[in-house]
Amino acid sequence: MTSTASSTDTRHDQAPPDQRPAWQQRLRRFGYSAGARTDVRDRLVPPYAEPSPRLWTALGIPHTLATRIVRWSGWGGPLLVTLFAGVLRFWNLGNPKAVIFDETYYAKDAWALVHRGFEVNWDKNVNDLVLSSGGNVPIPTDAAYVVHPPVGKYVIGLGELMFGFDPFGWRFMTALLGTLSVLLLCRIGRRIFRSTFLGCLAGALMAVDGLHFVMSRTALLDGVLMFFVLAAFGALVVDRDRARARLAAALPADPDGRVRPNAHIADTARLGWRPWRWTAGLMLGLAIGTKWNGLYVLVAFGLLTVLWDVGTRKVAGARHPYVAVLKYDLGLAFLATVPVAAVTYFASWIGWILSPSDGTGGYYRNWAATDGKDSAWSWLMPDWWRSLWHYESQVYEFHVNLHSPHTYQSNPWSWLVLGRPVSYFYESPAPGADGCPVDAGDKCAREVLALGTPMLWWVGCFALLYVLWRWFFRRDWRAGAIACGIAAGYLPWFLYQERTIFLFYAVVFVPFLCLALAMLVGALVGPPGSSDTRRVAGATGAGVLVLLIAWNFIYFWPIYTGRAIPIDDWRSRMWLDTWV
Repeated sequence: MTSTASSTDTRHDQAPPDQRPAWQQRLRRFGYSAGARTDVRDRLVPPYAEPSPRLWTALGIPHTLATRIVRWSGWGGPLLVTLFAGVLRFWNLGNPKAVIFDETYYAKDAWALVHRGFEVNWDKNVNDLVLSSGGNVPIPTDAAYVVHPPVGKYVIGLGELMFGFDPFGWRFMTALLGTLSVLLLCRIGRRIFRSTFLGCLAGALMAVDGLHFVMSRTALLDGVLMFFVLAAFGALVVDRDRARARLAAALPADPDGRVRPNAHIADTARLGWRPWRWTAGLMLGLAIGTKWNGLYVLVAFGLLTVLWDVGTRKVAGARHPYVAVLKYDLGLAFLATVPVAAVTYFASWIGWILSPSDGTGGYYRNWAATDGKDSAWSWLMPDWWRSLWHYESQVYEFHVNLHSPHTYQSNPWSWLVLGRPVSYFYESPAPGADGCPVDAGDKCAREVLALGTPMLWWVGCFALLYVLWRWFFRRDWRAGAIACGIAAGYLPWFLYQERTIFLFYAVVFVPFLCLALAMLVGALVGPPGSSDTRRVAGATGAGVLVLLIAWNFIYFWPIYTGRAIPIDDWRSRMWLDTWV
């Protein structure tokens, strides 16, 4: 169990003893623990847990090969989990051979974007023609009013360019990004937990989450948004490690070789340009360019990375960490995130910007030359900028005033317990048709239901409570980071409870929910120094939990993939009345 040995290490961001506030002592009654002091270098850059080759040796594998397997497990494990996730997501990807749910918008918008540079109005009956002709349909020229930025649709369109204007083509890129997000999560989990096992567990949990699975096999924007948000988070985690390593290298060592805190260095050190933070800014710009709720993530992650800098300097011995961050870190942190994200966002509109402004280009492209020609700002801003600003203001009005009732709309209060999932596709084939068994008796059901794996989500609620406790009372930075990711993807929707919103928006924070669950499993296995009895009991409980989640995913597999099953079997999977 050595791979989980660091899963409960909470000392990384704690200040030296003489700098700890008195409130920490008062929190001891609630379970707060400050932990033992170690070399500052190890607290700034904790070592990874070293997996033991004993398991592989016990399976009869030669010791040399077992050692080599362990050495490569940091990449080998995540790649194996990713391969598993990819097989699940790409298997029979073109089924159902239909335009399901909002694919009716995004698949066609993507095809128009990659050919014309802007979205167009399609005939209302074109879906059947697209499916019957293999996508060989003329692209209209009349611009369409759309309410989401273009990045996600360009991503979907890339798959269509490679594989055609058909269900497999428009689902290919979301399946690819869904698969790659599993790899990202394995590596991110490994880095924050310093445990290959827990990192791979987080990725494996997401691989068998029904909501993530369905969104990876559907040409919607939210799966693309989830990928960019997770990539931005991963880039910031790497940036945190690199910045702490740089500061640790600058600290002096005593005669025994132990690195000690140094107030002067911690208060004045410059941590460089930090390219991984610039990468995060790029990813956040792409997230905002997919859906506007990426803006909330930008704010949350911007605050997170700055607070990480405060913690870094505090551990290194800074007497005034906030002042040091304000002087040396805040400016570059802002520059690497907000302006980079803004430039990326506006660059994503290049197809619309370059389209003609004579009325034959993108929607509202000619607004500045027509309805807006008498604007007071016409002398200062170019026409494309004023037209785009007007377009965006109209889109904002649409979003905040969207109250049209929908059968599958839901309140965010119900999302964590999967109160009202969205049915993307439903048919009732007769026995002997569309995969319905001949001996089914009654009709069958074929459904694609955007439902998270219930066991994962319901246990995830407890994992979230554990993470919040861990962050507040143990000051565990990893718990705080996970809570921040969930909050950024979830809490903003409470501002729009009267708006028409859906449970599948929650896919954005699924990776962080899986990290929370992996952290809970690490706690169940037991902290370092636990007795063998405690470890065996914990590992048994954790193993049963993970197997139950995997079984739950397999049980709901037919309603994730649109497989025809007898109607009674379908009813047995409708655990809540609100799922129908």
